[in-house]
Amino acid sequence: MTLTPVLTRYWDDPQSWTMDTYRRHDGYRALRKALTMDPDQVIQTVKDAGLRGRGGAGFPTGMKWSFIPQGTGADGVTKPHYMVVNADESEPGTCKDIPLMLSSPHALIEGIVIGSYAIRAAHAFIYVRGEVVPVLRRLQAAVAQAYEAGFLGRDILGSGYDLELIVHAGAGAYICGEETALLDSLEGRRGQPRLRPPFPAVAGLYACPTVVNNVESIASVPPIILNGTAWFRSMGSEKSPGFTLYSLSGHVRRPGQYEAPLGVTLRELLGYAGGVRAGHTVKFWTPGGSSTPLFTDAHLDVPLDYEGVASAGSMLGTKALQIFDDTTCVVRAVLRWTEFYMHESCGKCTPCREGTYWLVQLLQRIESGRGTESDLDKLLDISDTINGKSFCALGDGAASPIISSLKYFRDEYIEHVTAGGCPFDPALSTAWANGVGGESHSRSLATQDTEGVLDDGLA
Repeated sequence: MTLTPVLTRYWDDPQSWTMDTYRRHDGYRALRKALTMDPDQVIQTVKDAGLRGRGGAGFPTGMKWSFIPQGTGADGVTKPHYMVVNADESEPGTCKDIPLMLSSPHALIEGIVIGSYAIRAAHAFIYVRGEVVPVLRRLQAAVAQAYEAGFLGRDILGSGYDLELIVHAGAGAYICGEETALLDSLEGRRGQPRLRPPFPAVAGLYACPTVVNNVESIASVPPIILNGTAWFRSMGSEKSPGFTLYSLSGHVRRPGQYEAPLGVTLRELLGYAGGVRAGHTVKFWTPGGSSTPLFTDAHLDVPLDYEGVASAGSMLGTKALQIFDDTTCVVRAVLRWTEFYMHESCGKCTPCREGTYWLVQLLQRIESGRGTESDLDKLLDISDTINGKSFCALGDGAASPIISSLKYFRDEYIEHVTAGGCPFDPALSTAWANGVGGESHSRSLATQDTEGVLDDGLA
């Protein structure tokens, strides 16, 4: 399977982000075509193409657009519609939307105008993670260029369609990547998930019908409108058609963005990325960011589409492929991720707020050599208390790497217990060579007062 550069085809241009470069590569031609179509026809085209959301869940984009109610409501009032782009890319390992906005912001803007026209929205928002100031500046400059060229504002290209686009900087909370927490933040409130129903398509931003889409999802719309559904479906698989960005990071020789058809395997992508570091092999990897269950070297040939990854026991998510070689301690990696989820929990629900804290305490104890084998069962018990029972998917994301790492690497967890510390720690290796450590050392450490505190708190 070969790479399919569509969104990335001109990223190597010295000034790929400019209006001139974008228009040289068919920029805004799709918008002209879309404005000659009926809005419902645009929605049907996206539905027929089979474009699925590129932000994690993989929900069909055209279907989401079709959920927006048209006409007057039961109370006789016609509410405004809103298009919101979720650009709050914050999960460890996920790194595709920020490069896209830096390299080709006009692809996103054109997709926003087409999508807003389709759902009959007069206002659109790009919600960007506030720390990425260069992205904010580039987007703001691109939006200004689009207004000047007549692609935004009143009577776009003489079609009679009006659209105002606002770039909004968030305050750096991972929870705002959850669409309803993002909407609360956009309204000026504390970013916390909302109870659903009602769903955003019915009562979203300002209690009005709202579509929330990922950056890559929206940027993929112009090529579909311009080239047609048959062209889009010629790539990928039947249920997961098209192209997408795979983000390779970690222990690979050439990390970066690889645009390929859905269904490519990690083994194929590693061929393009030069493989893992010389002298090492793949130990474990994430198919869709740190919130998805881990895979091992036995999964290198799993098709990286929504159905293939799900059937193998994980989620495609954001296609953030973090690669870890045989020098990596899986317990330490899972601990770092869990610390992140504990820190980013909004605190609204008890399972996530309390569960992530105790998961970190247990993992820290195991990693430092003070754990016991019963701690492994406690990890699974707490993960089960969180998984599927928290207010939003953050809790599920925190539990997934723990459950999957214990499934594939339970022996390594036990080794931390019996050896009295991390087997990948050079200091511990020296202690072993000097006759220190081992099971007796582990038992003596495990009897410290911290164990009693943990056991009492977790009972």
